Amino acid sequence: MQLKNKELIVQPDTCYRKAERKAASYFAALYGQVTSKTYVAAMTDDIERWQRKHIHRRSWLPRLARRSQRSSDGDCADRIRRLRLANKLDAYLDRSVRYIYMRDLGASMDSPYTQDRMRRLAADTKRWLTSHEAAVREGAPSFVSIADFYRWAQKEDVELAAIWVIEKLKGVSAHIPDGMDAENAQRKLIKIILGVVLHVIEDMGDGQPPAERSRRLDEALRLGYSYGLTYPFIDDLLDSQVLSDQEKRQYSDAIRTALLTGAVPEALGEWSGAKGAMFRYIRSELSEAFEYIKLRQRPEEQSLFFEQAFVFFHSQELDRAKEMSRADYTNEELYIPVILKSASSRLMARSVIRAPLEKGFESRTFYYGIYNQLADDFADMFDDIRDGAVTPYTYYYQYRERRPDLINPFELYWAVIHYLIRDVYRCDADTREVILNRAVNGLKRCKARIGAAEYRRLMNVFASGNPAFSRLLQRVADRADDVDFLDKLLRDQLVHTLRNDRIMQERFRETVQSARDRINGALRVAKPAEPAQMEDRLIEAANYSLDGDGKRLRPVLAWVMGVQEYGLQAEALLPLLRSLEYMHTASLIFDDLPSQDNASTRRGRATLHRLYSSATAELTGLLLIQRAIQEQASLATFEAAHVLALIQYSARKAEVLCRGQEMDLSSQGKALTLEQLNTICYCKTGIAFEAALVMPAILAQAGEQEIGVLQRYAYHAGIAFQIKDDLLDSEGDERVLGKPVGQDAENNTSTFVTILGRDGAKKEMWRHYCLAVEALKEQKRPVDFLKHLLNYMMYRDR
Repeated sequence: MQLKNKELIVQPDTCYRKAERKAASYFAALYGQVTSKTYVAAMTDDIERWQRKHIHRRSWLPRLARRSQRSSDGDCADRIRRLRLANKLDAYLDRSVRYIYMRDLGASMDSPYTQDRMRRLAADTKRWLTSHEAAVREGAPSFVSIADFYRWAQKEDVELAAIWVIEKLKGVSAHIPDGMDAENAQRKLIKIILGVVLHVIEDMGDGQPPAERSRRLDEALRLGYSYGLTYPFIDDLLDSQVLSDQEKRQYSDAIRTALLTGAVPEALGEWSGAKGAMFRYIRSELSEAFEYIKLRQRPEEQSLFFEQAFVFFHSQELDRAKEMSRADYTNEELYIPVILKSASSRLMARSVIRAPLEKGFESRTFYYGIYNQLADDFADMFDDIRDGAVTPYTYYYQYRERRPDLINPFELYWAVIHYLIRDVYRCDADTREVILNRAVNGLKRCKARIGAAEYRRLMNVFASGNPAFSRLLQRVADRADDVDFLDKLLRDQLVHTLRNDRIMQERFRETVQSARDRINGALRVAKPAEPAQMEDRLIEAANYSLDGDGKRLRPVLAWVMGVQEYGLQAEALLPLLRSLEYMHTASLIFDDLPSQDNASTRRGRATLHRLYSSATAELTGLLLIQRAIQEQASLATFEAAHVLALIQYSARKAEVLCRGQEMDLSSQGKALTLEQLNTICYCKTGIAFEAALVMPAILAQAGEQEIGVLQRYAYHAGIAFQIKDDLLDSEGDERVLGKPVGQDAENNTSTFVTILGRDGAKKEMWRHYCLAVEALKEQKRPVDFLKHLLNYMMYRDR
């Protein structure tokens, strides 16, 4: 792309050549190690010393009992439990934390300050893990959750930033195009956010005033998202097959322009056709992120940040442009961009938060980067081969027999390890332990993923030029125990959770739609055998109200609880479902009357009193209430005592509903307290959710403790639902909502928004979300549907 009439803040050739020279010098040192095999003797000594601690004679019983450590919520908790019972948890956390300080923070391992911080972080992590391990054993819905994140945000007084990040992540999830690995894209984005937050926490140290700590953590969450967004929407998108070659060139040119000039070009949004909407969203998000980062860079730091960003992007582009059909790439062409992109990505993270650099940080980070990159490329090799991507491993795999000059990347990997242990970390024993653990763990994970036979074939291809050293590596990889790391365990669990959530969300939508269709088909009120003309008019009015595009949440919830959770017969439960929707629709008819809310539209259509008259609307509401009672009384397949208990319960809750509406009407024009508003909200909204949960439980003869849990969940879910309604009335889209926005303000009605403001209302909504989630932890039955119902309530747009 030509940059005419644009002021450059980065001189691309100058900054890249400078970085390239440093990478070339590093590569030359590694190349000398590989060709001369001088690393082998020292690494053999290190590994033999290391294996005394990790390889022991095994009995056949543990071998039979060994289980996969692939994560799910239960497996993650189980792994922590087994480590704790074996008195190995402390060592596991020590090496995991040390690795994070080396890889992500570039810290000096011999610093007393760093050692103290690592000990404290390991202790804090142990307390958190053991408490959650116990919670999962007792039936908690997940090992980690949004509720846990929000509770942390409350503790740190950064709730608004947490809400912002949660909403942003949901937006990204909804806009990751088909053809990209959605779970992996989300995982990387979350990892970057956590990494930036960790950088800031480490930079602050202790003794930071609470207000300043909150300010910096708030900024870290937003910076982490802003920086991390480049991974799904630049790196992953350009690596995918979503864009054509021409589109990739156009997009890359726009990104390059932004990095060189410090301004996002309008061309980034000039897309037509099916990809137009996708790129309008991407441009909006990237532009916002770009400006947020730029505005938080001091003027004297901006050029350095953009130089690092350009080096990272350009090295990625050089790698991306390689074609497997070309047989003449030099070793330098293969490795120098890898060194640069792996190093600059970590240098950028520190630059983003404007933290002062500890002595030696830049050098440690620069030399460390390729260690992880070579490990990752080894792990992803078969995916890269499938996609035709050129990496040191895939290129060597294809051309090793024709190109004897090519460096074996697996040998270079061990030369890097030697360089780190000997030259960068000066033979520090604890650091050597962590680096070797990580390397061996990578081999074990590869073997578990591709199978023993394929792994042996792979290792024969990449065996080093020293057979004895190759045999030593395979022996330790086959026999070593306790070499895994917490970040990998949590990464696997996060991928599992994201993938499972996506599956469960789809099932939730399918369940809701299936139940909704069934309920819609059974709702219409039948005419009596000998109708009077006025009664025909009322039934016509009732069916008009029922035919609207309602969400049917209450009968859907009752259907799921009754059929899926309690095993009740669907046909037998239909009268209950009809009764719930009749009661709810009647309440809406009354709400809309001129004497109450005086609404003009409901469910995308004219309200009943506008179409007929207020008198007809009132009588229709009464008719539906009576029909609801008839339906409840016709639950003939259930024990009479339980049906009677259900009708009594329903009558009590209907009374509470009426009182709540009266309190709401009498409060118009008055400033309510939060406590008063919560009471009204429970009476008007929470009680309906409670009924949908409790009434099937009554028919299923559930115990008092279980019903109590459902009531607590319904209370908090109902308030969260109402707050969302208030927010939608304040800022929603009338075309999506199916009713006018701003009605609460027009009617001078106190709402969560008028009392707390939009930000305060969001915080209160998420507080009740957390309380609802915590109530579910006491529920012994599966709770996936109720968890996803909560998420639906929080993220709906109508």
